[in-house]
Amino acid sequence: MEPAIAPEMIAATPRPGHVVRVMFADGEVRDVDITPLLNSEVFAPLRDLKVFEQVTVDEEIGTIVWPGGADLDPEVIYAALDLGPNKARIRVLAPSVAA
Repeated sequence: MEPAIAPEMIAATPRPGHVVRVMFADGEVRDVDITPLLNSEVFAPLRDLKVFEQVTVDEEIGTIVWPGGADLDPEVIYAALDLGPNKARIRVLAPSVAA
């Protein structure tokens, strides 16, 4: 399955358990659990909750980012693809009613 082209991300909110709630312009909402990524070099600094909680939406590249360069593919988040072990786990909370 190919990722869908994601609409604009409008907000990202840190949640307990290294989960980020991502809201898209079309009303879609995803919870992204990055726990499986925390052993990788880029995501390891996010084990510190103070760093993890600095997640923002970078309007220039159109996805969520953290200090130090960690980011995630917006199309994968939007499509809620299961990429297997050691990848972010994505859960659909509010699917678009226009589907």
